[in-house]
Order: sequence, then C-alpha cells, then structure tokens
Amino acid sequence: MDVVWTDLHRLHSPQHEINMGQPIPTYEKPSRAETIREQLLTDDRFRFVDRREYGKGPIEAVHHQGLIAFLESAWKELNARTGRTEFFPEAMLHPGLRAGMGNGPLPTNAIAGLGYWCYETATPLAEGTYEASRASVDVALTAAQIVLDGASTSYGLCRPPGHHAAADVFGGFCFFNNAAIVANHVAATTGTKVTVLDVDYHHGNGTQQIFYDRDDVQFVSLHGDPERAYPWYIGYAEETGAGAGRGSTINVPLAAETEDDYYVARLADVAEKIAAFRPSMVIVSLGVDTYWNDPISDLALTTEGYRRCGEVIRALGLPTVVLQEGGYDIEAIGRNVHAWLSGLLPAQV
Repeated sequence: MDVVWTDLHRLHSPQHEINMGQPIPTYEKPSRAETIREQLLTDDRFRFVDRREYGKGPIEAVHHQGLIAFLESAWKELNARTGRTEFFPEAMLHPGLRAGMGNGPLPTNAIAGLGYWCYETATPLAEGTYEASRASVDVALTAAQIVLDGASTSYGLCRPPGHHAAADVFGGFCFFNNAAIVANHVAATTGTKVTVLDVDYHHGNGTQQIFYDRDDVQFVSLHGDPERAYPWYIGYAEETGAGAGRGSTINVPLAAETEDDYYVARLADVAEKIAAFRPSMVIVSLGVDTYWNDPISDLALTTEGYRRCGEVIRALGLPTVVLQEGGYDIEAIGRNVHAWLSGLLPAQV
C-alpha cells in the first residue's frame, strides 16, 4: 500500500488549545503523525511516497473563498499586530447576534475574522498552519489519484486532519476538509458516486454539512452520541440528508464504552448500505480515537478491533482511500493505524 507523506505537517505545531475555558497543552501535535510513520516504516508492505501539488482549485470547489483567504493571511497580520504566535477567537458570530437583521459584511479585521471563520476554541491559528493545511490537502488528493490510477488502496497520512471543517468555517483541529475535497474532486472529475465513511470518534460534522443535499456523495459516520460528545449539535440518527441528498447521510451514534464486537457489527451493517449505494470509491476518514485509552474519547475499541474493522471494508471489494483524522493516545496511535490498514490489505499467504 502506498502511504502519502509530507514533512510539511510539522509547520503546524501549536502548543495550546482552550478546553472549557482553560488553556491546556494541545492534543493535535506533530508527534501523532510521526508515530504513525515510524510504525508503518517497520512493515515493508507500506511504501512511502511524496505528495503532488494540486493548487487551490480543489479547495476552492469546496470551501468559501473568504475562508481560504483568511487562513492564508491572518496569522501574519495578527502576529505583526500583537507579537503573539497562537490565536483563538475573542468573540464568535453566534446566529442570535444578528437574529432578524440579516447577514452583515465579511470582516476585514483579522481579530473579528477569527470569530467569523472559526466556531470554537480548540483550534489555534499558528505560524505554518496554512502551509501545513495546504500540504495535507495535497496528501489526500495524491492518495486518491493513486487509486484512480489503478491501485486498490492507498493511505494519506494527513495532518492537520479535516473532517470538522465545513464549507464556511474551520474548527475541531481542522482547517480544510481533506476527505470532502477528495470526494468532491473524484465525483466531479469522474462523474461517479463516492462514499465517505467516517470512523473517527468525533462526528464529521464538516463533511456532513458539505454534502447534506447531494446525492452523488454518500456520508456514513459511526461516532460518539452528540448528546455527550464533541462537536455536539450534529450527528443524530435522524439526520439523513435534504433535498436530492435525502437518504445519502447515515449516522450511527454510539453509546459510551462501545466495544469491538458491537462496533464491528454496526460497521458491517453500514457496509451493506455502502455497497447498495454503488460508489466508485470509498474514502475512509480514519480516526483511532475510538481506542479504549484515548484521552478525549469514551469508546473501548482495541488494536485487534481495528484490524477487524479494516477487514470489513476490505470485504466490500471497492477502491479505498484512507485519510488520517483523529487519535490522541500517542503511545498506541501507530499500532492502531497499522492494524486498521493491515486488515484492509489482502491476507498474507
């Protein structure tokens, strides 16, 4: 399996996030990707390849031009103004602020822009964030092209992750939605249907929002119930799509302490629905924060459970691109990703 990698992820190296009003060391740090890389390098079934550059076009097809421009320029403006190196929103544009008054103009001040384009406080804008995010998109698109060129599988070791970024906002450690950009690109350039399967603990709210009214991209997610889990507010089973996209969104909220057998059974259930959709490609948003010892999640999967999950997707027999999302137990993240990808590969003879 080809593994697409770039050292440029290291450019995004924030030190803090704000959790329930308190600054804490960030969970989304470069060691996540480095540990996965080190683990996969021990197995000669995985071949590392460099990313190709795709430019802004695929990003602009999914994200608001203003969001892209803000991420490209804001850090330099804020750093020049304050001398600081990490930035969080001071105020956010809650819908109630302008209720009954319509939309206001786009902010031209980068401080106001933080609260306009970002919806929470766990996602600092740091030096190198934009460059790393652009490179992460290239990693994802390169992985997809490998499969379009005939490979059965590929893995994009994306960092920053992407699935919490919606069309017009960023958050949840995510700036550009890697999986959505790939899905849109493949659907648009091939004229075929595509499935995004999100198995991160945290619901892929951004991916759902981007494709909610479309019938050419199916979004399927297994995740912690939004009654108790970030990103809150979205990911309920009753959310199934709108307009032409009705029925193309499938949400499976899970109870705390869900273990391997139940999880794998639910994954097998949705695999049948993926097969019925008949996509040309499955894009997996792979989060291993469903692990029993993950510090910010409450499911109970094991390393062996991840191998079984990969086997379920292998049984679909569909071209599959796996893109990295979450997973915050640094000691275990490498072997858990390795196990999931190993299950996806054909069994060794």
